[in-house]
Amino acid sequence: MSPRGRRASLPGHQDRTARGLLDGLVVRCFAEDGSGSRDYPFDVLPVAPGLRQGLAKAFERRTAPGAGLTSLDSTNHPYRAAQGFTRYLATLAWPPTELAHLLPEHLDGFFDSRKDQSTRAGEVLADLKLLLRHAEGISESVAAKLREAHPPRHRPQEPKQSYSRHEFKRIADAARADLRAAAARIRANRVDLHRFRTGEPEPDRDRRLELLDWVDRFGDVPRQLRPRGVRAGQDVAQNWITRHGSVDEIVTWLHLSGMEFTAGAVLLTAMTGQNKSVIFKTPAVHHRADGYTGQTPTAILEAKKPRRGRRAHMSLALSDLPDWISIPSDPEEVTARDELHTPFGLYVLLHELTSRSRELTGTSRLLIGWVGRGGRGAGRGLRQMSPDGWVPRWADRHGLQAEKPDEKGKPVPLRLTLELVRLTQLELHQKPVAHTEQTLATDYLARNRGNLAEYQKVVAAALKEEVAKARVRGVMAVLTRTDLERASTDAEAVAAEYGIDAVTLKRMIAGELDTVMNACVDHRGGPHAPPGQPCRASFMLCLGCPCARALPRHLPVQVLVHDRLAARRAEMTPQQWTQRFALVHTQLEDLMSRHDEVDVDDARDNATDADRAVVTRFLNRELDLR
Repeated sequence: MSPRGRRASLPGHQDRTARGLLDGLVVRCFAEDGSGSRDYPFDVLPVAPGLRQGLAKAFERRTAPGAGLTSLDSTNHPYRAAQGFTRYLATLAWPPTELAHLLPEHLDGFFDSRKDQSTRAGEVLADLKLLLRHAEGISESVAAKLREAHPPRHRPQEPKQSYSRHEFKRIADAARADLRAAAARIRANRVDLHRFRTGEPEPDRDRRLELLDWVDRFGDVPRQLRPRGVRAGQDVAQNWITRHGSVDEIVTWLHLSGMEFTAGAVLLTAMTGQNKSVIFKTPAVHHRADGYTGQTPTAILEAKKPRRGRRAHMSLALSDLPDWISIPSDPEEVTARDELHTPFGLYVLLHELTSRSRELTGTSRLLIGWVGRGGRGAGRGLRQMSPDGWVPRWADRHGLQAEKPDEKGKPVPLRLTLELVRLTQLELHQKPVAHTEQTLATDYLARNRGNLAEYQKVVAAALKEEVAKARVRGVMAVLTRTDLERASTDAEAVAAEYGIDAVTLKRMIAGELDTVMNACVDHRGGPHAPPGQPCRASFMLCLGCPCARALPRHLPVQVLVHDRLAARRAEMTPQQWTQRFALVHTQLEDLMSRHDEVDVDDARDNATDADRAVVTRFLNRELDLR
């Protein structure tokens, strides 16, 4: 109702946007982020109409909202699996004509026909099985087959090889050079355009400023229909503009070229380490976390990585802090206006250079530029950055070469991919980006052989340093069972041997002074707090603290902590494990070496659930004072 009591008008009936199974066995899918749609024709599959119909309906359910496929790249997989499967069925003497006629042997035969020809045969079969799980009318034997484990994923025989630091620097320098040139060109032309529109007296005899105004208004050049010839009726640039150059050169007076927004994607990857799917869809909408207060400028972007499932949505923070890898050897080379040595500066520059392009296209993505000729029927125009096929061409254009020549000593063109740029960034920083430390260690660095020898030397040197620290600092004093027996009759003597008084010894034996892996005889006189103040240091530091004393009852927890730290080697990068746990692990090894092997094995076997719970909380830092 309106404020005056009248019935409010309701919007009229509007047709819904068609999606799903359309007439003619076509399934229309939309990207979850609204970036586009795609039609998948099933009427062209080389099988009987009944089987086409069943596969189309299964595909409709597989790609429905909420089914887990959120991008058009992901919906491509089940369709390609259906294409390959139906092509295989068409080669059989008696191909099935309905879903009910499918047999487990058909799935096995499909996999066998591809496994020796494609490294993705297992993945395609997995996509097909996930598609058929949404089909109706399949037999029980096929349904059981679909529940079987997928074939193991094929891993490349040769591990990936990241770029050397010099190669990485050359890649970044080439990208910066492109963007600096683009910034100088676009900014200068925007100044000329402003003067032209404000009426400043400047002759425009060659109509360049008029053409500049047209490019800004329409993102293209004036066109006309070709009057005659084979391509009659095709729109082409008007003849008079050719005096100013090609169409690509003219439009890029005010817009990034395809090669330049490729340079932006390469440099964003090199500086953030993000996956290419995140880079291509970097939004231009952001939040200034610094609030324009003059402190370190930081832009917070809402990014999405669909493979993360429930954690797909994430915040990407780009700060105006130079990357230690990015800084030139001579810091004076970086001027105050050089925006391209910080993630924030790069983002702000790209945001500035693509602002008018976004206005003309209505997109909210950061990476957009002029494409003279597009693939897949996309044609020319201002387009969002999506395919990474530009990256190798960009590398060829710059003549990037690998650091190592071939066997004959001749230079080798550098094979540039965003995946290897990201891998190099991860290796140099040794920090996970939108994944866990375990994924970084096992899925990325473990398969990388780019700078393995150099990396192993760094880790070995760090490990040697941490072990040396452990040897110098030593570990806590340990009371034996014999000491405890003597304390029952001569507490003063035993206490004096361990630098404490008899009262403290009795409290320690009674368990009143226990921490996690030991007892603390003076929590107000330790080296980790001012004199007289309670110690607030981590219990890890007790291993080398003069106030710590270990008793036999502490051995099970010490063994558990030692074993848990050893297990974390497989979950972290070697360098991170060395920096965080090598010292403690060595101290525990020294501590355990003071006991007989039988006692250590018994302590490991007899550890209680309460001991394990304490160790879990301890290693999760739930016992730290914060």
